[in-house]
Amino acid sequence: MFDLVPFGKRRDDALSQWMKSFQDMFEDDLLTPFKGSTLSFRTDIRENDKAYLVEAELPGLQKENIDIDYAAPYLTIKAVQQQEQQEENAEQRMVRKERRYGEYVRRFYVQDIEEDQIQATLKDGILLLTIPKKQRAEGRRIQIEDGSSSSARLEDGQQKSSE
Repeated sequence: MFDLVPFGKRRDDALSQWMKSFQDMFEDDLLTPFKGSTLSFRTDIRENDKAYLVEAELPGLQKENIDIDYAAPYLTIKAVQQQEQQEENAEQRMVRKERRYGEYVRRFYVQDIEEDQIQATLKDGILLLTIPKKQRAEGRRIQIEDGSSSSARLEDGQQKSSE
């Protein structure tokens, strides 16, 4: 007799099956405790005429666990999360105790800013940084004169220097 296999599953070769099982192994929740130390946090960065605005998602973190540092030209946001969970039974014997530690770091290349005026606020797990830009001096428009008057000045300047 013959097999009825829907959607072409029969055509999968041994290599495809092996690759799928290999990918499934790395997507397993078994590795979840190790993933926390390498993840970074999400950020939104906006810009207007006067400043850069950085919104960073840091849920569950207190301001004491967040460090913001600017060493030109890099702005670094570092957050440390420590959690301890403990469950005990009625006789006060430890049944389970878990500890989790995660360090999240993001670095941003930022230049031409007023580093003394950077402001940071933390509300509802959102860190908001306002990074003022240095105000560049406005250029001035240079008037173009007629060629006859500028050549006369040049000739006068050459005459004075040759004298």
